[in-house]
Amino acid sequence: MIRHGVVFILVLALVAGASADTGSRPLLDLTVEAAVFMALEKNRDLEIQRVSPKIAATFEEIEMGKFDPELYADVGWARQMDDKTSQDRTIEAEAGVRKTFAQGTRVAADIAYDKDSSEKSGSRHNTRAEVSVTQALLRGRGAAVNLASVRQRRLDTLASIYELQGFAQALVAETETAYWQYALALKEIEIFQRSLDVASQQRDEVEQQIEVGLLPENEAAAARAEEAIRNQALIDAKSLVTERRLTLLLLLNADRPDTEVKALSRPTVYEDTPGAPRDRISLALAARPDLKEAQLMRDRGELEVVVTKNGLLPKLDFFINLGINGFGPSPGESLSNITADDYDIGAGFSLSRYLGNREARARHKAAGLSLDREKAAIENLRHAIRFQVSQAVNEVERSRQQIFASRKTREYEEHTVVSEQERFKVGAGTSLLVARAQRDLLSSQIAEVRAVINYRIALINLFLAEGSLLERRGITLPDDLGPTGTGQ
Repeated sequence: MIRHGVVFILVLALVAGASADTGSRPLLDLTVEAAVFMALEKNRDLEIQRVSPKIAATFEEIEMGKFDPELYADVGWARQMDDKTSQDRTIEAEAGVRKTFAQGTRVAADIAYDKDSSEKSGSRHNTRAEVSVTQALLRGRGAAVNLASVRQRRLDTLASIYELQGFAQALVAETETAYWQYALALKEIEIFQRSLDVASQQRDEVEQQIEVGLLPENEAAAARAEEAIRNQALIDAKSLVTERRLTLLLLLNADRPDTEVKALSRPTVYEDTPGAPRDRISLALAARPDLKEAQLMRDRGELEVVVTKNGLLPKLDFFINLGINGFGPSPGESLSNITADDYDIGAGFSLSRYLGNREARARHKAAGLSLDREKAAIENLRHAIRFQVSQAVNEVERSRQQIFASRKTREYEEHTVVSEQERFKVGAGTSLLVARAQRDLLSSQIAEVRAVINYRIALINLFLAEGSLLERRGITLPDDLGPTGTGQ
């Protein structure tokens, strides 16, 4: 389960409410904040995505395992016969520990025992203790090379976390957008229903005036057609509500698709402007998770260049071995006879190199080209972010201004409808002109509501473009990679 705090439980319980079964269809009272928390808690795609950083972290442990000490043991038996039916038997046993260090040093310590048995010379027991040290002098030397794979895996883990953050941020944006689009569809139904009621009332009035001879018969056609048009629009609006309700429920991973959703939140309009694009761009260049992920891939490529450059060097190792021996007629005596006086020591250098070294050269060239590609991708992404944020800022400002413009339009259309109705009552107008005025009013009412919702969606897209949506909603990804937060 995703970890959450007490505040989240209170928000979900008090604001969203528990799903209640009304008749045969459950009802969900939902705010936009509760919708976001439910999506983060229950969305299956996010649950799948959360596993990726945990998997990536295991590869880091795998690479670190190369530096763990290794215990080893060997036991062997051999038998040899010559042409005179003489038999020689040998028993060998060895046990020890070896370890590789990040500086390119390999250390081994072991103790070995062997027994030679011959029909001619009898048995001889030998016990030997040995320590060996090998140090890479060229290829494989230094922590920068030998820890590169560990650091690369660590970068992979961080990159997967940033990828998860980007996914969570996109999910929050998609959920909020789906919520506001559903709220818009509900509001449109209210407007269409009121408009249909007005059209029906207008049709009744026209028919009544036709019956008493105040209007000609042809005036009824326009009123009836307008009522039919409003009814068609209402049918489409109801279908759109169902579609957007199902989209929202899918994001919330609701148990039943027939769950009714009551949208409790109302969109807020801010009077201030979104601010200068330059400040927003600076924030995006510092906060966007996809840019951070790309920068990590560049760092990973730089480590790969270090490794492949080292691979161009010949393999030159220095080694030193020190051993002490003990002999005796029995295993115990051979062990007790080990003394510092009976020792051997050896040291030297080991050199090897591929002629042409084509594989190493090709690997280094590929690493360099990959690094250049990652750097170019970062610059390309930075360029795209600047334009994305600028476009998002422009859209917020446009939609904000549209709210006030559409409000004025709706007010003017209301006056026009009243004027046309008055003209119709005194015989100076027609039902067709009234219907057109009412239709224009309907369009302006819907445009005003859509402007407010579009403004909220534009803000979401702006916060998504600048990479600040999770922070603005008070959502963080803690150590267990689950969302927490109390933001509104």
